[in-house]
Order: sequence, then structure tokens, then C-alpha cells
Amino acid sequence: MARGLDHVVHVVRDLEAAGELYDMLGFTVGTRNRHPWGTDNRIVQMPGFFVELLEIAQPEAIVPHGESSFSFGAFNRDFLAEVGPGLSMLVLEGNEPAADKLEFDTAGFGGLDLFDFARQGKRPDGSEVEVAFSLAFAREAASPHAGFFTSLQRRPENFWAPDLQRHMNGTTGIAGVVLTAPEPAAHLDFLSVFVGVDFRRAVDGWYIARTPRGDIDLMSPALFTERFGVAAPAGPGLRLAALRFAVGDIARLRRQVSSTRMAAEEIEGLVVVGPKAALGATLAFEPAA
Repeated sequence: MARGLDHVVHVVRDLEAAGELYDMLGFTVGTRNRHPWGTDNRIVQMPGFFVELLEIAQPEAIVPHGESSFSFGAFNRDFLAEVGPGLSMLVLEGNEPAADKLEFDTAGFGGLDLFDFARQGKRPDGSEVEVAFSLAFAREAASPHAGFFTSLQRRPENFWAPDLQRHMNGTTGIAGVVLTAPEPAAHLDFLSVFVGVDFRRAVDGWYIARTPRGDIDLMSPALFTERFGVAAPAGPGLRLAALRFAVGDIARLRRQVSSTRMAAEEIEGLVVVGPKAALGATLAFEPAA
């Protein structure tokens, strides 16, 4: 079954600085939340999708990976130590977690336990609510610096907040995400299973999957640099390189970015904030379709 984009993890060293970055770019950024396994986050919501800004806040609370258990905290701690701040994990909408796990296991890309958890969150008015999730993990051994799982929200009415989805920069939603790899075709089997959609070839070294929410582009580092004007993150294997945001008024977005004096490039209709300015991520803005 096809799975749409749910969220991405942008792991950083300083959560407040990351919140300030997204705020300067004209996004509405949620308040700090705490996980029981050593990480704190802040959320940037769009309809049906969010960016999870993540900090390793209590390293002493992080549990190690087990033989069949995946440690979210340990993965992001190690990512930060080994490659620095950046986009560490791609998360898709979960269907039935047990069915997702079975699909990943059967294809040889699973073998990890399901994970259910709940935490306290805050509405824009400051009131506390409980949010809960069920996760099914997929993994590709050739891609140690990219995490993949599906997420089923158990209490979506407590999580999604229209007030948090209104952004001064005019962002209306997620247009897509971009993955890079030195040999893109080598990862098509894994990604087709994970996404539940076949990828079509655009040109040599560039493949595209249309999901129920947003596109997933897979391209070589050279094509990524040609398209976005910045270097792709280093391998090995897959790396989550860029987010593509849809904006209702690209001129308004240009003014917002210009007012921050942040380095940005305009390339074939895109406004691109590169990884040097965006804490290891590439953030691209384009006119909404």
C-alpha cells in the first residue's frame, strides 16, 4: 500500500537555535517537548506533515540498540556525532503497524520490533494533551546514516493544530523530499518496499515516486548539486538531503528570506537555503501547484 510523507527528523545540537532558524525563515515553530529516551523536540507543522527538530537533551537516558530493538535516541546521537547536524530520518504514514512490519520483514528490510509510545504535548493555547504513536522500522544495511520508519498516530486530534500550520512565509504544505546516493539504482528495491510505490526513471541517476502526500526524489550527488546548487551530503548509501516546501506566494517567500540576510539561491523557480545556513539541511521553496 502506498505510504505518504509523514515527517522528517532534523537533528541539531541546539534546539532553540534551530527553532530560531525556522522562525527566521517564516515558519511557526511549536514549543519544546520531551521524550523519555533522552531527546527533546520542537515541531513545524503543515497539513498532514511536520518537521521534527530534535536535540540530544539527556544523553544519559539513551538506551542502546538491541538485537531486534531500534533506539531512536541512539541513532540520532550517533548521526550527530558521525556526520553532524542534518536530516537524519524519513518517516511515512503508517497503515496497520503489524502489516507494515510484516511487509518489511518479508522483503528482508525489517527484523525490528514494533514500538508504541505516548508523550505529553501542548496545544497553542498552552493546554496539555497526550499524543501517541505506533512505529514500524525498516532498514537498509548499505545506508547507515539514514533512518526509516512508518508512524501511525493513535490520537491525531490531539496532535494536529491548524494554528501551527499557518506560516508567515506562505508555506502551504510539503511538496516532497530528496534522497541522494552515489548509486541511486542500487536502492530502488528497498525504497519501493518502504514507500509502497514504484519509482520511475526521470533521467540516468534520477528516480521519482509520487506518494499520497508529496514526492520522493532519489538522485545522484551530481544531479542534486545541479538542481539545488549545493553539495549533497556524503554517503555511503542513502542520505536524506533536502525538503521541498510548497508556498502560495513565492515573492512573499523571497521577501521573508531576504529580510533575514540568510544566504539563499534562486535556481529555476526554487528558492534554496543550503546546508551551511540551515544546520546541515537543504530547504527548498517552490510555488504550490
